[in-house]
Amino acid sequence: MLLSAVIVIPARLSSTRLPRKMLLDETGQTLIEHTWRNARAARGAGHAIVLTDSDEIAAVVRQFGGEAIMTSPKATSGTARIVEALDRLPPAEVIVNVQGDEPELPVAAIETAIDLLARCPAAGVATLVTPLRCREDLDDPAAVKAELTPWRQPATLGGSSGLTVRAAAETVAGAWRAITFSRAPVPFAREWRDDLLAAEPPCYWQHLGLYAYRREILHAWNSLPESRLAAHESLEQLRLVEAGIPVVAGVMPCSTRGIDTAKDYAAFVARHRAAL
Repeated sequence: MLLSAVIVIPARLSSTRLPRKMLLDETGQTLIEHTWRNARAARGAGHAIVLTDSDEIAAVVRQFGGEAIMTSPKATSGTARIVEALDRLPPAEVIVNVQGDEPELPVAAIETAIDLLARCPAAGVATLVTPLRCREDLDDPAAVKAELTPWRQPATLGGSSGLTVRAAAETVAGAWRAITFSRAPVPFAREWRDDLLAAEPPCYWQHLGLYAYRREILHAWNSLPESRLAAHESLEQLRLVEAGIPVVAGVMPCSTRGIDTAKDYAAFVARHRAAL
């Protein structure tokens, strides 16, 4: 089953560590143009639209042929920006949130997230993970960890007592259900062994910040209960977990770095020039 999808790219001009990074253009294209051109190559996504609170970013996007939708500067997150613009987006079943500072995100990552929602009808949101193999990353709060279990399609049987009994169901290839996300090293190893980092299937997963939402989840976003866990860890996705919305995760072989610092951008420019 194919689902219609639209890619949205939240982009704001103010950034603390790398000022005006969306408009940096040492490659001959702005960073936001690189991200837009990369994302729109994904199969199954009919549009790639930039959501921004900056007239300057919107003008640049329209100049290179992209579509921009203006949102409030008061938006507290990329998701809040998407929810604000939801009624102005094309009527797609799936909304894929791509970070504006990820110009090297594999197109396959976007396609995988959309495909997961098609193959896992009970999931409200799809995201991505990659095996975490480095102890330094495991202990780094900036590397968000995901605790997973194999995704099983829900199946129920009616019991003679009138109770609903959950029956065993087959797993879905390449799909995992997110139990929780944390900046802490989860699951905790009561007795640490270095070979835990090499386990197959992996014991530890790093979360990658791409989300594919079913449209109805975003329509309901402002009605979801506030999440103590999300506030405690400063991880917005925990609001979904605490609200009981099933999150399915797909696996990418490796992670890509977003552009957060001047050093990150210089490395990106060097890779771009080397590829020409």
